[in-house]
Parts: sequence; structure tokens; C-alpha cells
Amino acid sequence: MNHHLLKWSIFVNLVGLVAKLNSAVALPPPEDIPEEILRTEIVTEGRSPIDGKPLTAGEYAEIKAKLAESPYPSELNSKLKHIIFLLKVRKMLKTFFPLNLF
Repeated sequence: MNHHLLKWSIFVNLVGLVAKLNSAVALPPPEDIPEEILRTEIVTEGRSPIDGKPLTAGEYAEIKAKLAESPYPSELNSKLKHIIFLLKVRKMLKTFFPLNLF
């Protein structure tokens, strides 16, 4: 009986020690800033997406606006849209009917 009680107490102590070690490892270092605080900070600087140089918020907004402007028309020819639609339908049909019928 005494031997069984000794084994049980050693087991409980080991489980407690492992639990303490796991909880200590799982915690972030105290100098880390929590993500909730970082999400609320207002970013006033940035890096250029072109060359990586530091920029102010205004310069960053200008570059992003220039990059967003596209010299190409955003609308496709209606015939080309129809061909793309037919290709998507063909791809869907090949999923259900893998034979070379289409």
C-alpha cells in the first residue's frame, strides 16, 4: 500500500512539473508587444514597393496611386468574355466527364 502511494505521488509531481514547464515555454517573452496593441497603432511610415527605401505616409500613398493606375483598358471584348466563359464550362464538364468528349 505504501509503495503504491509513493508511486502515485511521484507521478503527480512529475505531471505538475511538466505542466509548469509547458506553460513557461508557451508564454511569449515579456518584452514582446501584444498583437492587439500593434493592430491599433497608426502607421506613419512605409517602404517603397519599388526599391524598398523608407517613405513618409504621403509619398507611400502617391506611389500606390501611381501603381494602381493601369494604362490598359479594364473591359474585355465581349467575344473574348464569351470564349473565357465557354472554357470555364468546358473545364467544369471535364470534371464530371473525364473522357475526351469536349
